[in-house]
Amino acid sequence: MTGTTSPTVHKEFVSSESPGAKRAGAGGYPCQGIYYTPAGKKPRIAMIATHYQIDFSEHYIAEFMAARGIGFLGWNTRYRGYEELFNLDQALVDIGVGVRWLEEHAGVDQVILLGNSGGGSLMAAYQAQATSPCIRPARDMEPAVGINDLIPGAAYISLAAHGGRPDVLTAWLDAAVVDENDPTLTDPELDLFNPENGPPYSAEFIERYRAAQVARNHRITAWAQEELARITAAGYNDRHFGVPRTWADPRMVDATLEPSSRPAGECYRGPTSVANREDRGIGAGSTLRNWLHMWSLEESQCRAEMHMEKITVPSLVINPDGDSGVFPSDADALFNALASEDKSRKDLPGDHYFQEPGARAAVADVMCEWIADRFPKAQW
Repeated sequence: MTGTTSPTVHKEFVSSESPGAKRAGAGGYPCQGIYYTPAGKKPRIAMIATHYQIDFSEHYIAEFMAARGIGFLGWNTRYRGYEELFNLDQALVDIGVGVRWLEEHAGVDQVILLGNSGGGSLMAAYQAQATSPCIRPARDMEPAVGINDLIPGAAYISLAAHGGRPDVLTAWLDAAVVDENDPTLTDPELDLFNPENGPPYSAEFIERYRAAQVARNHRITAWAQEELARITAAGYNDRHFGVPRTWADPRMVDATLEPSSRPAGECYRGPTSVANREDRGIGAGSTLRNWLHMWSLEESQCRAEMHMEKITVPSLVINPDGDSGVFPSDADALFNALASEDKSRKDLPGDHYFQEPGARAAVADVMCEWIADRFPKAQW
């Protein structure tokens, strides 16, 4: 299916099987997305963006890049909408299908990996595996078919990216949770929303709070490991469980911590104190295997920094200064971890999605200028 989004941008629906994942009985393909191009042109340079589970086929920056002459493939793996089933090496193979399609079918010479939001660590893992195989399969599984046949990207861009699934979840975990099975129980001395603790929060409180967040992640991991051993011994493969109160990063409450233009007391779902008591949040629903594979600080490979050290291609880190979930230190950590000798860092006005008037155009301009400095427009 093809169509036109604007007089200057053309879009094409793309779907494909993946090694080890065939077309479903109902007709759907495991990999799918939309390819945006300048109307009437066949670009030789293109970007690909993928997330762990969010649908990126209609990514907000796609048309802006295509209008400026760069192809954009908003690509989804078999796990779009199915984060609880996520398997990293299989997802990387699916991303590889998109990269290969760009080169072999769309006629693209240079593919740039765009790691946006949670996709920052995912695309970093892809580049690391494509450059120097390092990804181990999930527990009790064989390596994904095609995992060692990935085509590396020519460049990497991190856009409003988190440090990784276990990293961002741990930074947002409510350290005051006493019982994972009862979200109402709270340790008052670690309660972010107890006025006696702040805001503003003391350095001593933040140190205790951060340590307690890490300890909570490790407690859940230890329980998941023990519980998985118990149920597999009984002949079961996995089970679901919930993780309450995952909107509790102190920076979401106290704007004096890592000052920026973000709104005080806000997270992606609105007022932090309200969102933290809702049943919707990052990592709120999981399985034992999914927790260990994706969210555990101890076991997960869904982390950016461990893969950034293998990225040597030109790299750009863009950080929105009004983001209420990605903070300056996150961008600093990603930038510092990159092994590339050609790396740049840029802070731009905007929230996590650059929704303010003109913000997305500004992001596209920065990326296009950076790309043009490394891949002259004559090659586009």
